[in-house]
Amino acid sequence: MAAELASSRLDHDSHLLLEQPLLRLPQELLRKNFKTAQGHLERENKQILPLLKSAANASFQGADDTTTLSSLDGMITRLNTLKRKIETLHEEETGLHVASRRRLEHLSDLYKLDSLSDVKYDEWSHVRLNRLLVEYLVRQGYSDTARSLAREKGIEDLVDLDVFGRCERIAHELKMGSLEEALGWCAEHKVIMRRKDNKLEFELRLQQYIELCRQRKLVEAQQHGKKHFPPHLESQSQKIYFAAGLLAFPPDRQHQYTSWYSQARWDELAALFTETHHHLFSLPSRPLLLIALSAGLSALKTPSCHSKHTSSVANASSTTTSLCPICSAELNEVARKLPYAHHTKSYVEADPVVLPNGRVYGRDRLSEYCRKMGLPEDEIKDPTTSELFHVNELVKVYIT
Repeated sequence: MAAELASSRLDHDSHLLLEQPLLRLPQELLRKNFKTAQGHLERENKQILPLLKSAANASFQGADDTTTLSSLDGMITRLNTLKRKIETLHEEETGLHVASRRRLEHLSDLYKLDSLSDVKYDEWSHVRLNRLLVEYLVRQGYSDTARSLAREKGIEDLVDLDVFGRCERIAHELKMGSLEEALGWCAEHKVIMRRKDNKLEFELRLQQYIELCRQRKLVEAQQHGKKHFPPHLESQSQKIYFAAGLLAFPPDRQHQYTSWYSQARWDELAALFTETHHHLFSLPSRPLLLIALSAGLSALKTPSCHSKHTSSVANASSTTTSLCPICSAELNEVARKLPYAHHTKSYVEADPVVLPNGRVYGRDRLSEYCRKMGLPEDEIKDPTTSELFHVNELVKVYIT
């Protein structure tokens, strides 16, 4: 009974290992929102204060009122523009706070439960499964389906459709040969990208250079390189020097730059953007649904799951009727490369020995069995196959 209670006890901390992105992403978005607002304020402060000082000096010196009023009107216009930007950011921040509060409440509901057999735990698990499904769908490009599922289940605040949707949209545009939105995204996050020494912006600028060379606009390519490559000269010097030679090689010939002109480079840029996006927002590279599925399959996997005759579901020649998920036709191949279950409690008998037929038993239990069978002290009988062996044929087993 005690063992059964222990196995059904809910380990809250282990559940939270999978829930870190649920809280981390809103915090990253809030930090980005704050940095954006701070940038707007600092930029307008640098522009407006000198204008205000100039207008005040002109007024004290008896300058034309029309000039002073014109300067003030310009400052008011800039301040109104700043106000609209700050209000927009404030609305976004309010939405992020609401989402964070809803997510905290969702996780706090878990801490109100103590047992895996609780009905409320099933309800909580269904909500999490729906979240993982929505995230998987939007990562795979099925944004409309993901949005419909989130709306139907009432979990819009628990998923990040806009963030993943924009990521997938930009990655798709890169695969189609468009750099505009990806460069705009880099401009929004240039501060944090520069701090983390990310190479995405350089690769995008390099692709612009490659496209100019493809069109043989060599003068424009040189001007583009002089403008955008110097900030990356220290970290990407070798690639920049190599790119300089691209001016002499057209795309219609085979040479060492052929791979730079290929379509595969656009796919590489899309993959690099997705990787950079997830890294900046502290998101896992794989969908959480696949991570959870891998963990669950690994916890259930045993060597017998991949034997020649697994279960009747996966193998027609099997005589068993196991309902093991690993043995099923749908998941057997998926789990093949996953590690076997890790058992923290050993069920191996003390002082194990192996018989010549390969079977392993505890020495004490084997000796007790042979004594009850009335065998001579120098003989050992296999309890399973009834084979007889000499005691000297036993080999001690060491668990590693």
